[in-house]
Amino acid sequence: MQRDCYVRSYKLKHRNDIKNFLDDYTRLLQRAIDIIWDNIKWIERKQRKYYRVNKEKRYYFVKRLKPEIPKSRAFKRDLRNNLLKDWDYAAHYVDSAIRVAYSILASWKRNYWKGTRKRRKPTIKRKFVRVKGTLFVCKDGRIRVTIKPGEYLAFDYSNAWFKKRVEGWSLGELILKEDEIVITFKKEKEEGEKRNDVIGWDLNLFSLDGFSPRYGWIKVDLSYLYHIHRVHEIKRKNAQASKKHSLKHTVSKHGRREKNRAEDFVHKLTTQIARMFNVHGFEKLDKQRMFSKRRKHNREISKQNWRTIVQYMNYKSEVELVSAKGTTSTCPMCGGSMKLRKGQVVCKKCGLTLDRQLCGAINIYLRMCGFPQRPSTFFRSVARPLMRSMKRWKGVMRTLGGVATKGGESDDMPPMNPRGGLSLMNPKAHIELSVSM
Repeated sequence: MQRDCYVRSYKLKHRNDIKNFLDDYTRLLQRAIDIIWDNIKWIERKQRKYYRVNKEKRYYFVKRLKPEIPKSRAFKRDLRNNLLKDWDYAAHYVDSAIRVAYSILASWKRNYWKGTRKRRKPTIKRKFVRVKGTLFVCKDGRIRVTIKPGEYLAFDYSNAWFKKRVEGWSLGELILKEDEIVITFKKEKEEGEKRNDVIGWDLNLFSLDGFSPRYGWIKVDLSYLYHIHRVHEIKRKNAQASKKHSLKHTVSKHGRREKNRAEDFVHKLTTQIARMFNVHGFEKLDKQRMFSKRRKHNREISKQNWRTIVQYMNYKSEVELVSAKGTTSTCPMCGGSMKLRKGQVVCKKCGLTLDRQLCGAINIYLRMCGFPQRPSTFFRSVARPLMRSMKRWKGVMRTLGGVATKGGESDDMPPMNPRGGLSLMNPKAHIELSVSM
């Protein structure tokens, strides 16, 4: 999704005692959700669903109650006046709580209509405060947040490590927590700004495959990230099989270590990729819809850090999300359907043969750039860069699933790393064109 401005967020530790303030704001937010929930109207609607019979979709309709959230001005005015009673802090925090309450209920409504949430009222569990721009001032890297008239909180990021990265950026919204504050910065996009080094990424179980016109096909090895989750899964399993009475500390310890090691790996990987490319395209993946009745498949899906990769990349560079439908089953040259055959996909219409993961990366790249699936566009935007990469890398060695680079100019080669490194792939062994180029 294209944005009108760039957004970056950073965390800053603090030692202010705001526990009582967080508790009062959490109760205020929950109270706002309760009042809106009690005034929701449930209207009976028909929802279309389907089931498959031999890969054919058969549709049917079911009756469901669809929630109508009240959004009239009169209701919001009465809600604000009600929440202002017995509120000892600045009145702008009431406006912030109402805005957050509507955002939470809107998210619940979307998931409820999809079938992933039940008809239960959302409950606030994490304590935080969204601080509006009218409640703080910033000067020379020092922020002063108003809690109530005459009472303030001070934060200083003038000596923070990210100070140079946000020079010329304007300060956005603040998120206040018990021991840290999240500071967001915004920068407007310039009109007619050129987007160089665009790449589309296909997220897979053990690799991250990308396609860009500059480098061609790039494969990032994610097997070490999978190894981290697998090792700690075995350790937790062994701990649970022991006869110790108290396992909570041991299991939680392995959970924290697993999370820290995985986040460290993803941080280093996304930082390395963000330095090479400016715009990154990813699929909109939903793990809940990928689960099936197979236990092994579900465990492999649950070990993936796809959402974390996209989340970390989102504040380090520009990210665009595209639909994941048909990325590996649609021909990037003619738009026909692809048939899987021994790790490769073959177009039934034009005969194009591609590696399955390369096909997904190319389709993501074409969608994020808005290019149609036509032969002329494919040869201009995809085939020519791939042919250049074939000629560029003559000294090659066979690796699992492709051909990794071994020669070439050092200044034109992405940084290599044995774990999580980037490997330029020679597509000669994975692409066949039935027409001459």
